[in-house]
Amino acid sequence: MTQYRIEVADAHAHRFLVSLRVDKPQPRQQLSLPVWIPGSYLVREFARHLSPLKARQGNRAIRVTPLDKATWELDTKGTQPLTVEYEVYAFDTSVRAAFLDAHRGFFNGTSVFLKVHGFEDQPQAVKIAGLPKGWHVATALPAIKVNAQGIGDYLAPDYDALVDHPVELGTFWRGEFTARGVRHEFVVAGATADLDGQKLLDDTRLICEAQINFWHGRKKAPFEHYVFMLNVLEDGYGGLEHRQSTALICGRKDLPRVGRPLNKEAYTTLLGLISHEYFHTWNVKRLKPAEFAPYDYTQENHTRMLWFFEGFTSYYDDQFLLRTGLIDAVTYLKLLGKTVNQVLATPGRLSYSVAQASFDAWTRYYRPDENTANATVSYYTKGSLVALALDLALRELPASNKVHPSLDGVMQRLWQLGRPIQHRDVAQALASEAGQPPLISTSKPDTPLVDAWQAVLDRWTETCEELPLQALLDKLGIAWSSKAAPLPQQWGLRIQEAGGGAKVQAIMRCSLAEQIGLSVGDELLALDGWRVKKAEDLIAWHDAARAQALVVSRDQRVLTLTVPALASGATNKPGKQAKGQATPAPASELIALTLADVAQAPDKVARRQAWLQA
Repeated sequence: MTQYRIEVADAHAHRFLVSLRVDKPQPRQQLSLPVWIPGSYLVREFARHLSPLKARQGNRAIRVTPLDKATWELDTKGTQPLTVEYEVYAFDTSVRAAFLDAHRGFFNGTSVFLKVHGFEDQPQAVKIAGLPKGWHVATALPAIKVNAQGIGDYLAPDYDALVDHPVELGTFWRGEFTARGVRHEFVVAGATADLDGQKLLDDTRLICEAQINFWHGRKKAPFEHYVFMLNVLEDGYGGLEHRQSTALICGRKDLPRVGRPLNKEAYTTLLGLISHEYFHTWNVKRLKPAEFAPYDYTQENHTRMLWFFEGFTSYYDDQFLLRTGLIDAVTYLKLLGKTVNQVLATPGRLSYSVAQASFDAWTRYYRPDENTANATVSYYTKGSLVALALDLALRELPASNKVHPSLDGVMQRLWQLGRPIQHRDVAQALASEAGQPPLISTSKPDTPLVDAWQAVLDRWTETCEELPLQALLDKLGIAWSSKAAPLPQQWGLRIQEAGGGAKVQAIMRCSLAEQIGLSVGDELLALDGWRVKKAEDLIAWHDAARAQALVVSRDQRVLTLTVPALASGATNKPGKQAKGQATPAPASELIALTLADVAQAPDKVARRQAWLQA
């Protein structure tokens, strides 16, 4: 058995002390620390936060030899127990690593627990000790012997489980509820005293019950204890899924508070995050891509299927808010329209498939820069629209036993496989659920059913073909309308407002902004002789009927650029595009989705009601 002890070494210096004991080490025992954490696809080099390792057998010091950036070898003698000690610097407020100060502690195992090579599949014991007075522990790790504060001994069945159970430490708010026989804890660090914890628990319970029912029907969930760990900051957003818990971040404005008006939009965003991470309990933690079985903690684990595991989860997160009555159909369509607009405002969607974006998440999505919108597409947003398109395509097919095919059935078929999946498995599940070729298929009539669905799936994930969302939504009685986008978006600009000025943050490919010579980092000073301090000033001074002077500051130089007159009221005139590349459509419009009048179309009424419960 591998045994760890973790305690607070110095809260003000943000340091944990970790000791590791191996009862019967190998002659040349290797240790390593993961370079990434599953669910966050970037090599983060956690080992940079470790102090030098100190090892001994009894009273004899053992030499520690580094083999690479995150692996060490120890030349042990005999079978005498090996002890290794090191400190971990912990000052990352995200959900991905470790944090410690005088008020709160948090860690993921991938940041603090060295893997003992050759012993990964054996039980891993953890003692949490040496905490400040009054601190408590929250974790889904199985407890062996702990006190009322949760301080004491825990046991994971193997290393994968050990590092998949984050731990929250401190003086947090705590509540719990039961959903379908499963005990759920919710801990909140950093909340104000007037937190409406009961509302947070009640609303989260609805989500959990609905999702357990979705995956298991009347059967039991594959876990008996689940923990939500929410860290509340002045402003923040994020989450990371684990097999029996999730680490979350939100802003204080997002929380419900007793006696105060609820910020409905912000709270809906928080509930959507909770729904998203809970759905991952199944989709990616248990139903996972073949490339993740098993995880390789030493390097990138590439898969072309994040559009499914993140994108489909992004589709279902707000769907469950709708299904539980936490939002209505009108609000849901607004959220869906926001996603559509985010994708349409990304020129990279026309040159980078969502499958390629999935594969390159490690170097593109998780390393964003001013050109990211031109260089890739989000597998979260585009993937969620692929899920939407497939769901609607299934729902327009004839019903079997009075039930229309749906994406719900596809997900349940994939779950029942009981193994990691590949792209072809999704096509097979679509074919089995539909029982006939998709109406949007371009395959020959004699094409095998699974191949017809595979062709559609390939078009929507492996190519840059636009999704037929407007046509599919119309068949369910959802109206698709558009209006002019804000002027910066029409020009192809993303602007950052700070310090009483407006700076260019990003420029879209083939946009008017690119055509007139704007550059990332330019500070907008004046348009047509009038001072520009914020994006709204561009609207105030712009006149599309004539050419205007735009004054900018670039690297301390003041430059004058010309905004041309735009014919016929157009606001975005694409520039030249490199040979062989698709020409991005100017994102000059915003899409709105609304409920159309379908009173005279009973088929649309029935299908829309089944999809939206409206």
